[in-house]
Amino acid sequence: METHKNLLGGPEPTFLPEEDEPYRMMAEQSASPTQVAADYPAFCLAWAMLSDDALAAGRNVEAYAYARTGYHRGLDSLRRSGWKGHGPIPWEHRANRGFLRCLAALARAAEAIKEAPEAERCWQFLNDSSAEAYAELKQ
Repeated sequence: METHKNLLGGPEPTFLPEEDEPYRMMAEQSASPTQVAADYPAFCLAWAMLSDDALAAGRNVEAYAYARTGYHRGLDSLRRSGWKGHGPIPWEHRANRGFLRCLAALARAAEAIKEAPEAERCWQFLNDSSAEAYAELKQ
């Protein structure tokens, strides 16, 4: 893993801990996001996938609820990892991607239920956390 040298004196990047078992469940067992979220409720990627699926099916409130759950689980994990409410959350670190995807899913779901201020806040938070994630997910 590449280390990031902070030249501006701001907070160091936050790297969530890796958890291999949920990835293995999805890859080797073809477990659904629902199964993974039930077994590993702190695994944000499952919540992001549930939100994306619900949004694609037009279940906007459900998508919002899934994304909000993953977002809050992710915030808890970030804080346990030393995050102080701001600073980089690198997209290239696999364990961070679930949280960042939940943040984007929350923005999209907020847009779908016409909660524009929440959507704007989430997109800004995503961009502030990882410009790379923002570029990848704001399509």
